[in-house]
Amino acid sequence: MRCVIGSIRHETNTFSTLKTQLEDFHVVRGAEMQLGEFWKSFENIEWVPTLSAGAGPHGLVSKDAYLKLKQELINRISDAMPIDGVYMGLHGALEVEEIGDGESDLVGDVRGIVGWDIPIVASLDLHGNIAPALAKSTNILTALRTAPHIDGLETERRAVGHLVRCLKEDIRPINIMIKLPLLLPGEFAVTEVEPARSLYSKLQQIESEQGILDASIMIGCAWTDSPYNTVSVIVVAEEDSKKARECANSLANDIWSHHKEFKADTETACIEEAVAKAIQSRENPVFISDSGDNVTAGGAGDIPIILEKLLEAGATDIVVAGITDADAVKQCIQTGVGSVITLSIGGKLDKANGYPLEVTGAVEYLKPPSLAVLKVKGVRVVLASDRRAFASLHNFEQVNINPSEQKIVVVKLGYLFAELRPIARKSIMALSPGFTTLLLDQLPYKNIIHPIYPLDGDFEWTL
Repeated sequence: MRCVIGSIRHETNTFSTLKTQLEDFHVVRGAEMQLGEFWKSFENIEWVPTLSAGAGPHGLVSKDAYLKLKQELINRISDAMPIDGVYMGLHGALEVEEIGDGESDLVGDVRGIVGWDIPIVASLDLHGNIAPALAKSTNILTALRTAPHIDGLETERRAVGHLVRCLKEDIRPINIMIKLPLLLPGEFAVTEVEPARSLYSKLQQIESEQGILDASIMIGCAWTDSPYNTVSVIVVAEEDSKKARECANSLANDIWSHHKEFKADTETACIEEAVAKAIQSRENPVFISDSGDNVTAGGAGDIPIILEKLLEAGATDIVVAGITDADAVKQCIQTGVGSVITLSIGGKLDKANGYPLEVTGAVEYLKPPSLAVLKVKGVRVVLASDRRAFASLHNFEQVNINPSEQKIVVVKLGYLFAELRPIARKSIMALSPGFTTLLLDQLPYKNIIHPIYPLDGDFEWTL
């Protein structure tokens, strides 16, 4: 049996004033995709890698970039015909300039090539906004079950295993999807805490039911202004959709019964209060999440407001990781370690919510061509030439900083990722401005379907 593998992945923040261009995608083709032992473990399957393209969370994907990637993927799948199955690695929140929902458009075209007899299976991020057209054009959708995400390989293995079973047992599953009128930022649905923990634990119970192949809860991406941006339930039926619909209905009702309980897994505060609490804390290090400028959800990563407030407060033993500013990094490299330099940092990408901040400091560390550490009074400011999240210990090791030795660590994240959570003796989520603000009622939604909680207040909802 012969199956193609392909993907175009992107989490789109439509509130960003920036665009995702072709050069923002990391693209590998054909044999460059280097299939490992995982793929070889499936006997009697010939895997045909076509194209894999992915970019970090960012603004609207340009139409030109998307169409070029899609056409190449479509051409490679056409060249691979005849085939027996398709596996696609998707995100679920791809939004394209002038086109809209990218996944539905992409998979719809793939379906047009391979026909309706060939199974198409896709793995997704749980922060995907799933359209009915995508559910209809695929046989199986299965999503991550952890946020912060630690089950990427497990999800891919589950999806591919489903595809192989479909081929060997000649079954063509059906996605049953229910959309709830519920808008959630990912920070309000960390799967380690309630109510998400209990709700996600129900997925395996559902899958144990006779005739049920898979189950997923999709939180959605709150910063994608799309008519499909809601929490979704997907239950995959092997053949008979009646049982799957019963399970999906039950799970959707369970989620709605807890809809007012979703919240951040740590305390939240305005910037001034977050800074004051961090300085006063006796538990160190304190992590402050600059949630409005969260790079992992499409923030620009260059708003220096929290840095400004920390400097005004005269705080010390602090790391701000990091601020995106390619010009500032270049100037630091030109002057060298030990030099004292005055710079205008940040406020160059997100001009709607931020502004440049002038600082004078000593260049403490350099990692050319992309990273510099500037010591400004008692604050180490990590400058990056590109938009990057300091979400792991390795990110800090690159700039010779041990976050566990700091009093305060500021990160351009929402929730803390897995490696940082054990280090943080205290964490505060700053309700800061930016493309990823958690104050959803301040965002100019135009395409969300109403009524939706919490934008329209509380209301009764039944299936």
